[in-house]
Amino acid sequence: MVTDDSARLLAQMRRGSIEYCVLALLESRDHYGLEITKVLTDADGLVTSEGTIYPLLTRLRNEGLVDTYWKESTEGPPRRYYHVTKKGRQALVPFREQWTRFRDSVDDILSRGIDDATN
Repeated sequence: MVTDDSARLLAQMRRGSIEYCVLALLESRDHYGLEITKVLTDADGLVTSEGTIYPLLTRLRNEGLVDTYWKESTEGPPRRYYHVTKKGRQALVPFREQWTRFRDSVDDILSRGIDDATN
């Protein structure tokens, strides 16, 4: 489906990749929910609100892709930290492979134009 609505288009693209972005972010170190939201919001619109991230984090936890623990904070109440599990790391391997192929294919088509694509 092709649409002129850029917000809708961005939402469709984000939907298939955001969980893997969260897993990749958690590979480097553990993060708490608001911290994840800030990083993804700063990444040019990957996330628009905390309401997007917390249900996703719950689903990732229920699927065994992340675990959580509580840690005291010097700036307020304790925070729930998330870290990627072995299963979560394993889920990133095929995503990275397929993402690279997909991205390269789309970039190739977008850069060639219609005349080059049909030859």
